[in-house]
Amino acid sequence: MTFKEQMQADIRNTFMNIDEFSETHIVNGKEMSVTIDNNELIKRKKGVGSHMDGIYANQKLIYVEASEFGALPAEGSVLTLDNRTYRVEEAVSEDGIYSITIGANKGR
Repeated sequence: MTFKEQMQADIRNTFMNIDEFSETHIVNGKEMSVTIDNNELIKRKKGVGSHMDGIYANQKLIYVEASEFGALPAEGSVLTLDNRTYRVEEAVSEDGIYSITIGANKGR
């Protein structure tokens, strides 16, 4: 098995495994394995304020398997997670896993 093949096996069998790291969620109407990482989001956004004029951003950082999700979503596009609507703030392909930051603004 090549290194790339082993990475793909690790993605499916470990990182996106619902018995290990992921949970089942509905993304854009499709059930799939998702890892929500609020700790990494805090690290990435450290020092950047999310409160502005009575509006705050409800942000999440999710990881999904690229082959299960489909095409990498464009920034600004709409993504639904468990029947809640978000805008894609950032989407990065990381060797078979998509790292997607989503957000929705809400009033206080």
